[in-house]
Amino acid sequence: MIKYLVLKLLSVFDRYHQFKIFKFLKKNHIKKFENFFDIGAHHGESVVLFLNNFEIKKIVSFESSPINFEKLKKNLPYLQSKYKETEIQINNITLGAENKSGKLKHIDESSSSTLNKINTNSNYFKKKKKLLYDRSKENFYKEFEINISTLSDYISNNNFKNIDFIKIDTEGYEYEILKGLKESFKIVNFIMFEHHYHDMLLKNYTFSNVHGLLKLNNFKQFYKAKMPFRKTFEYIYINKNFYKT
Repeated sequence: MIKYLVLKLLSVFDRYHQFKIFKFLKKNHIKKFENFFDIGAHHGESVVLFLNNFEIKKIVSFESSPINFEKLKKNLPYLQSKYKETEIQINNITLGAENKSGKLKHIDESSSSTLNKINTNSNYFKKKKKLLYDRSKENFYKEFEINISTLSDYISNNNFKNIDFIKIDTEGYEYEILKGLKESFKIVNFIMFEHHYHDMLLKNYTFSNVHGLLKLNNFKQFYKAKMPFRKTFEYIYINKNFYKT
C-alpha cells in the first residue's frame, strides 16, 4: 500500500515537472520534430507524453531491459493506433560508448534498469529500498547479459541525416551513450537527459564530464530543473548551430 501511494505521488509530481518542460519548449517556439529518439523508453510513457504535446513525424525508441521491452512491444499496437500520423519504431538495443558486452540489472519493484553498479550502502538506496523494494528478497534485481552498441553506428546504419530531439533516461548511463554519438553530434538539435547526484549508482563520471563533452561538440545548456523528491536534475542542451538564444 505504501509503495503504491509513493509511486502514485511521484507520478503526479513528475507530470507537473514534465508539463513545465513542455511549456518551456513551446514558449521557445519548439513544437514540431521530424525525428525523435527516445532512449530508455520503458513501457512507452515518453512516447505518449511527447505525442500529446508535440507534432512528431517519427519516433525511434530504445529499451535495454528485455522485461520492459516486452511490455513496450505489447503497448506498440495501441500507440500506433492512437497516433496514426507518427511512425513509431521500437528497438531492444543497449547503447553505450563502444561495442562490447555488459550486464544489465533490472529492478522489478521500480521496473527500472541500469548498467551501473548499485551502492547498497548508500543512504539514498536504503531509503528507496525501505519504501519500494521487497526487503525479504536477498536479490532485488535480475541480471541480464547484453550487447552494447553505439548510437553513432545506429544512426549511420539507418541513414539518419538529422535528429531533432534525443531524450535519454538510462539510470546513470547517459554519459556513456553521449560518448557513443561521436561524429553524429553535428546532426542533433536537442539533447534531454537526467543526471543523478546521489551515490546509489556508482558512476565513473561527474556532471562536469557531461557538460564538457556537450560543450566540446557545440552544445550549450538550454534548460535545467530539479526532479521532485530526488537528487536528480533534468537538462536540455541545444546545438548552437540550430538555435540562437
